[in-house]
Amino acid sequence: MLNVRYTLLMIGFILVSFGTVNTAVGQSKKLLFPEAPGIVSFTYRNLFAKDVPSTLDMIKGNGITDIEFSNLFGQKPEDLKRMLDERGLKCSSYGVNWETITTKTNEVAQTAKVLGAKFIRIANIPHAKGSFTLDNAKNAVSEFNRVGKILADNYELTFIYHNHGFEFEPYEDKTLYDYIVNNTNPKYVSFELDILWAFFPGQDPAKLLETYPSRYVALHLKDLKRGVAGNNSGGTDQNNDVVLGTGQINIPAVIKAARKAGVKHYYIEDESSASVEQVPQSIKYLNTLKK
Repeated sequence: MLNVRYTLLMIGFILVSFGTVNTAVGQSKKLLFPEAPGIVSFTYRNLFAKDVPSTLDMIKGNGITDIEFSNLFGQKPEDLKRMLDERGLKCSSYGVNWETITTKTNEVAQTAKVLGAKFIRIANIPHAKGSFTLDNAKNAVSEFNRVGKILADNYELTFIYHNHGFEFEPYEDKTLYDYIVNNTNPKYVSFELDILWAFFPGQDPAKLLETYPSRYVALHLKDLKRGVAGNNSGGTDQNNDVVLGTGQINIPAVIKAARKAGVKHYYIEDESSASVEQVPQSIKYLNTLKK
């Protein structure tokens, strides 16, 4: 009798557990962004400058494993890679500036390989402040194609360009950003869409993803404080970065368009002085979005 009762209790427990798992799986399928996002190191630049290991611990504590580094913070790439490995973290993208990537391409590539990154990212193009011209765009296209070919052919790395707002100057019936996208070789040049720096100069980030779905491999997720007016300057107060979903950008529309485009990397970049408090709130917001 005891054996029968025990067997019935176990069957009941298994059925309840199975039902709970199915419910959790079903709920997950209804969510637009159930996973943990990535993070850009610039978000915690001040903390990294003081203590790299403890900052990595904080990132891990937020459930994040995917990091885009814009700086090595005084660490040798081998040492930084070791610290990442010890915590189950990874560097998928390594960001440098224009001068470094165009004059030290091989050195940058070698550092990226040590870090385990697959993307090399830049976020600037030389131009006179307040005046981004067609010649600037043509120069960018030429250099992007040249550098991208070296990275792809010699190192199996992907060059990506991160927009910063100033590229959206009108050109013909589109913008100079469109000119850059349309004239770079997709085999060697991909893009990372910073959604704030698309929205700020008056563009629709979701529309850009829909227009160029095969060109984007990553996003910078950020939101712009309500009431802040944009322009093509490529600059705004860093504290205008707010918790995702509390600002002006239609985050669900952007995520849906990015999903459809096949984007795999979603890095939160919160440049504000409140990033430590805001990032967990942004993650919570992302994880509650419904399809």
